Amino acid sequence: MQAYLTLAETAAREAGALLREHYETELKVDALHDHDIKLDLDVRSQELITERLLGAFPDHAIYGEEGLTGDQSSEFQWIVDPIDGTVNYYYGIPHFCVSIALRRAGELQVGVIYDPMLDEIFSVIKGEAATLNGRPIKASSRAEMSQAVVTIGFSKTKDAMDAGFKRYKAVSYQVRKTRMLGSAALAMAYIACGRLDAYVEEQISLWDIAAGLLLVEAAGGKTTLTPHPIHPDKHGIISWNGALPYASLSLTDPDA
Repeated sequence: MQAYLTLAETAAREAGALLREHYETELKVDALHDHDIKLDLDVRSQELITERLLGAFPDHAIYGEEGLTGDQSSEFQWIVDPIDGTVNYYYGIPHFCVSIALRRAGELQVGVIYDPMLDEIFSVIKGEAATLNGRPIKASSRAEMSQAVVTIGFSKTKDAMDAGFKRYKAVSYQVRKTRMLGSAALAMAYIACGRLDAYVEEQISLWDIAAGLLLVEAAGGKTTLTPHPIHPDKHGIISWNGALPYASLSLTDPDA
């Protein structure tokens, strides 16, 4: 798997360089939604990543936020978010990343998250240590909600946002601080290295969290996903350091 990891890191760094080059320049907007933005640069970043990945492994598949490419019957599927945190990027907020994961026969095997503004690359191979710029990392050991810093994501539909507001109110009373940072992938990377203790969102896409799932697990944390009733690759997510009480984050008793 090392060759796949190295390739993913190279592709993520090259895409990150493209984003850094165009950061705080005039950007072409492809679509404006109520709670989201689609940029031409999203497409260009995914195209660059696709060229690198399929150039090396032309029989693989790409499952990306900006579309599917390659042989979709392949057991090797690269899951790509070319800009996670597009709204941040568009508004000049330097908190966004490139996320690439490799799934083989339905099992995640490799994950890379690259923050081009801090030049931080989070990497993992399933069954091995999670790393930040080559150094092993682990989740925090904070076990009390009163000690925790938790990030709450707000999804794009009204129902999901309403549920998020309810959860935010309940959780924020318990923790040291809440944060809304705007990048699911970086939220999970931050749990893996101990900067955050938990991340919760009512509805998130697979490409946002695929690499993060491996990182959090490898760093000693845990993640639970709740399948969306209609969209198979959307989930509710609770990801945490593995030490905080799950019931306080889920607002339910997990043993009930």
